Amino acid sequence: MTRWRLTIEYDGAPFMGWQRQDHGPSVQQALEEAIEQMTGEPVRLHAAGRTDAGVHALGMAAHVDIDRPLTAHRLREGVNALARPAPVAILAAEPVADDWHARFSCTGRRYLYRLLARRAPPALDRGRVWHLALPLDDEAMREAAAHLVGLHDFTTFRSVNCQSASPIKTLDSLDITREGDELHVRAAARSFLHHQVRSMVGCLALVGQGRWTPGDMKAALDAKDRQALGFNAPPHGLYFVEAAY
Repeated sequence: MTRWRLTIEYDGAPFMGWQRQDHGPSVQQALEEAIEQMTGEPVRLHAAGRTDAGVHALGMAAHVDIDRPLTAHRLREGVNALARPAPVAILAAEPVADDWHARFSCTGRRYLYRLLARRAPPALDRGRVWHLALPLDDEAMREAAAHLVGLHDFTTFRSVNCQSASPIKTLDSLDITREGDELHVRAAARSFLHHQVRSMVGCLALVGQGRWTPGDMKAALDAKDRQALGFNAPPHGLYFVEAAY
């Protein structure tokens, strides 16, 4: 048996999320079925994170155990061919130690959120950016983001369905850069609460629009209350970028 580490890219639009669901297609199901078709073995994929419906990935990490002898090239090419037309692809495959785990061995995760701030709607990136028809004050957003970096109780930015044992997390960085009409919010931490990134971005957008001040962000954080949340950003602007090991 070989344990394989997979680096995966996918468009989250047609999926109910990473994890298998009874009520719709998932990334996990698409890949597991392709691997089973290729090897004849029932398999289970374990990922570094569980993205929600509509969330994309540039480099999701996952692992799978396969008995059949394979090369990395054969595994990648075969699964990519069999997974079509689902918008998911294995970018890289490599054998790892038997005790390596995509989730539990992970030491950091990075996300990107794309906001498009212009009057015209997106024609090419529809479903891949959050379109806001008003300009955003990125300096005010950076000031607000600074309040969230570090060790905090992120209850305000936590989904009511979050299964994490504690709302206390360390946010390593929350950076905002401008790329033409887009603002890119990049978040890094060892782990995140369910909906944490989307909740933080939603509140940052309120600051950018002038509906909140940077101080309102700190007040929301200090409230430790989901009712203090201003807005939860939609899933389609969010990307899982990378898992660190």
